[in-house]
Amino acid sequence: MALTAKPLSALGLTARPGSDVAVTGLSVDSRLVKPGHLFAALPGTKVHGATFVAAALERGAAAVLTDRSGEESVRQALAGTSVALVVVEDARLTLSCAAALFFGAQPDQMVAVTGTNGKTSVATFTRMIWQALGFEAANIGTTGVEGAFTAPSAHTTPEPITLHRLLADMAAAGVTHAAMEASSHGLAQRRLDGVVLRAAAFTNFTQDHLDYHATFEEYFDAKAGLFTRVLPEEGTAVINTDDPKGPGLAALAKARGQKVIRVGHGDGCEIQLQGQRFDAAGQDVRFLWHGGPQMVRLPLIGGFQAMNVLTAAGLVIACGAEPKEVFDALPQLSTVRGRMQLAATRTNGATVFVDFAHTPDAVETALKALRPHVLGRIVAIVGAGGDRDRTKRPLMGAAASAHADQVIVTDDNPRTEDPASIRAAVMAGAGPEATEVGDRAEAILRGVDALGPGDALLIMGKGHERGQVIGTDVFPFDDAEQASIAVAALDGKI
Repeated sequence: MALTAKPLSALGLTARPGSDVAVTGLSVDSRLVKPGHLFAALPGTKVHGATFVAAALERGAAAVLTDRSGEESVRQALAGTSVALVVVEDARLTLSCAAALFFGAQPDQMVAVTGTNGKTSVATFTRMIWQALGFEAANIGTTGVEGAFTAPSAHTTPEPITLHRLLADMAAAGVTHAAMEASSHGLAQRRLDGVVLRAAAFTNFTQDHLDYHATFEEYFDAKAGLFTRVLPEEGTAVINTDDPKGPGLAALAKARGQKVIRVGHGDGCEIQLQGQRFDAAGQDVRFLWHGGPQMVRLPLIGGFQAMNVLTAAGLVIACGAEPKEVFDALPQLSTVRGRMQLAATRTNGATVFVDFAHTPDAVETALKALRPHVLGRIVAIVGAGGDRDRTKRPLMGAAASAHADQVIVTDDNPRTEDPASIRAAVMAGAGPEATEVGDRAEAILRGVDALGPGDALLIMGKGHERGQVIGTDVFPFDDAEQASIAVAALDGKI
């Protein structure tokens, strides 16, 4: 998409007097600055972006945006130059709004979903429903950009320059409807500010990311910002009120004047889940829409998927779709890659599933949700990532042992930590009955080999990921692919 230079004032920015220069682009990485760019010197977790202003100037930056903490350092670097300086209280928020104005377009109907678990599923199901209704739709998140527009994504919620460039490209390609995941990191760093949302959803709140957020309260406040700051007052909040945090969040949304669609089992929910019947291929779901009964067949494994689907339905309805048309589209949904995904089936009928569960709550939820679909035993493979919240490791092991018949502890993405120490922490929670197998491929092979007729194996932790991070290197590794190879080898198909 071709872009023309825009003056700082057109981006909502005010520089020192006489410095309303036209900028040709935006950059937060000094190595990517091109002549005429606005360089955003943002506060970082380890170093302030003001440190790199000199490098940005060498590459031709025409303007610099920073906050009060970076002001003095930037002023010194700009001394004797004609480069414009913009100083604001919240540089991240300002950059997001400026990026929205610079790129100037996004799909007409935008929604976002936050929560510890379920973001990818809800965003993907929302996109699938829109597509079933005939709209050009896409979703943005952990699995990249999927749907009518495809692209890779390095972050669940892209940083604002990348995000608004992407949204403009999507709109130019004809995408009219888009659902995006709103991570706590993205919300805390103001990446979504500037996106015009019609609706937003909350799935749940459990332990995760305490390596980034100092406390549970800070973690929740980041997620709540989607409703208290980003979603406009005229927007609609779709809230899971089964979660303990849900009712309070619904009250906050209502206090701002937002419409609220409550999803849950409780009386009074606009979408009230009443019952589920499970079998080996999916589930039948009964729910009420404003008191009127509905029945749908979902070809999805896992009881929690019903809540994800109904949350997605709420988002689509919030954007103007007819409820009956939305509910009629639900049987057309398909499994989200890496989310309770059927990866392989043995000749004896045993099944192998792959799921992204990487928190204690997600491990428990996935195993409990799989149980009604399985006549025999459940074998669970679990691990934990390195350089992340260490407190959840034994809790994940304990959750696996509490809800599976056999547990294998293996490596996830050890990153720069010692893999054995991570496994030891998980094993401490899993208990002496669990088996420790460091090599993930061998663990999957052993898990598949343990399956008898009617059994199921659930491989947790990496889901859709196609690489394993060891040290600072990423090695090709796909849980679903490894499961297929193991089944083929053990059943004599290769």
